[in-house]
Amino acid sequence: MRQTLTSIKDLLASRGLAPKKSLGQNFLVDHNLVKKLADAAELKQGDVVLEIGPGTGVLTDELLSRGVRVIACELDDGLAALLDERLADAKQSGHFRLIKGDCLDGKRALNPTLREILLPLSAFKLVANLPYGCATPLMTNLLLDYPNCSGLFVTVQKEVADRLGAKPGSKDYGPLSIIASATASVKPIAKLPPECFWPRPDVTSAMCSATRLATPLTPNVHALADFVQSLFEQRRKQIGGVLRDRFDVREPFAYPDGMDSKTRAENLSAPQLLALLLAVDAGGGRTGAVS
Repeated sequence: MRQTLTSIKDLLASRGLAPKKSLGQNFLVDHNLVKKLADAAELKQGDVVLEIGPGTGVLTDELLSRGVRVIACELDDGLAALLDERLADAKQSGHFRLIKGDCLDGKRALNPTLREILLPLSAFKLVANLPYGCATPLMTNLLLDYPNCSGLFVTVQKEVADRLGAKPGSKDYGPLSIIASATASVKPIAKLPPECFWPRPDVTSAMCSATRLATPLTPNVHALADFVQSLFEQRRKQIGGVLRDRFDVREPFAYPDGMDSKTRAENLSAPQLLALLLAVDAGGGRTGAVS
């Protein structure tokens, strides 16, 4: 049965629960947008979907109606118990599995139980209204460490969506933008004003997708990500100074075409940054090998 705002409030109230601001619990109550997110993922019967922060199961219900297998992770104990009860039949049939706890193990890895489940899969997709606090590290981990994650279809804070798809030279451009462009094709899906949620958040949200490229920009995306992170810790500093201080690169140095010592990292595309990394590596800089 489709959950309305009234039924969500009743479900929570019947268990003595309420949205927790500390966990970023803002429930998406616009079913047209829920459907739009699921449609964007182009789900087929039998697909495996990862959902983070299912809440009361509004999106979960839509996903299950499409014949997919949902692996969900819920941090809130009360909501996890609610989902166990509501989706008992789906659990019994093997279409729904709930992992209770944080989806992340620190900033650089997923929950160990999730890792054990996801890594052996031939393919899965992330389809989720992501809690704002976990969005960037979760998407970064999936893009870097889970090539079997064929696509990310998410609701996030608009500024995170802007960073995901940002272009060189823009204020939102940074490590997430570069990792995404090196591994995926990013597209907007919809913009969501606060009134689409209950309770209303203080920010605007957006739905976007990142569909995995058949061939990433480099086989060693981790090396590129680490290099970029170092450069963007001083994003306004000229790259000549950063390369000297962080990677022991000395002038004269053979910069790739289109850049010199005065260029700033924030103006370089992912292919240009990869070319710079390869040049530093070839020149004996302290980066680690890239193939």
